[in-house]
Amino acid sequence: MKRKFVYDPDVKSMVEVDLNWEPPLRDQSELLWNDRSYTDLRATDGTDISSRAKHRAYMKANGLTTMDDFKGEWASAEQRRADYYQGRKGSVTRDDIAQAIHQLQEKRR
Repeated sequence: MKRKFVYDPDVKSMVEVDLNWEPPLRDQSELLWNDRSYTDLRATDGTDISSRAKHRAYMKANGLTTMDDFKGEWASAEQRRADYYQGRKGSVTRDDIAQAIHQLQEKRR
């Protein structure tokens, strides 16, 4: 006769269970295998987007996208800003202004 055992963390040992026993679902594990997170979801204009397919079609029809389409864009923009403000690329520094003033004064003479 077949027997089935599973580890029970409460008693910290293996316990015998029915052959038809299945482990209980983890909290929110249903989000992994269906559209439950889309239930009763509506766009700001009232359009029903209560499934992934409807959401995707709505986004495409309205020329919209989600933020995950810009994975590396924000990081590279942050680097460009840092480069600009630290004078590495394109920013105007005090020395640049002083040099421009000096050149203008030299031209007047």
